[in-house]
Amino acid sequence: MDTCACALELLGMLVYVGAWLCALATTLLPQWLTMSTALLPVESYELGLWETCVVQDVGGMECRAYDSLLGLSSDLKLARILMCTALAVGMLGILVAIPGLHLVNSCKEQSGHRAKRTLTIIGGVLGMVSGVLCLIPVSYMAHLAVIHFFDEKVPDVVPRWEFGDALFCGWAAGFLLIVAGLIMVASCSCSQVEPQPVLQRRYQVMGADARKRTEYV
Repeated sequence: MDTCACALELLGMLVYVGAWLCALATTLLPQWLTMSTALLPVESYELGLWETCVVQDVGGMECRAYDSLLGLSSDLKLARILMCTALAVGMLGILVAIPGLHLVNSCKEQSGHRAKRTLTIIGGVLGMVSGVLCLIPVSYMAHLAVIHFFDEKVPDVVPRWEFGDALFCGWAAGFLLIVAGLIMVASCSCSQVEPQPVLQRRYQVMGADARKRTEYV
């Protein structure tokens, strides 16, 4: 196995796991959107996928989960579904890619190199799909916040939702998942030109035996 391909595999897997944990944090954090009012500057509000929170300047924070799933807006429902799907696809990609690593003792038969390469490619593709699924709800919620913020029909005194820390965390997770998938696929393209010494030696021995038999005849 080429050293460059092994290094790419390890780098891709580390980025993969880190990006998945970042996506998990994005799903759980309540800071998707934040809002502060000039009438009550000591308090600010935070909106997440699972709960809403009130943050006070003195350091207190009180969160409350949503009462009903059916009462949620379609935006939050879509964001929940896509983020959970992104986490599931990303975890599946990690589980598929781990046996494909050449440092893992698996697939020791003659076709093991091809099987490992296939698993790594599938894991990388799943990582890219997970990254796209993560970017869609984050970008959509940010798009809605921008539209509502610059809505001329709403008076200036009315508070508006702004970007929270979870959105930036989600953007980072999505891009890193895509980068990790590309690195995993690139590691396979580096290793696919690797010769198979065992098969080559077997063919050489078989060719030498055939030549000896023809010489005897």
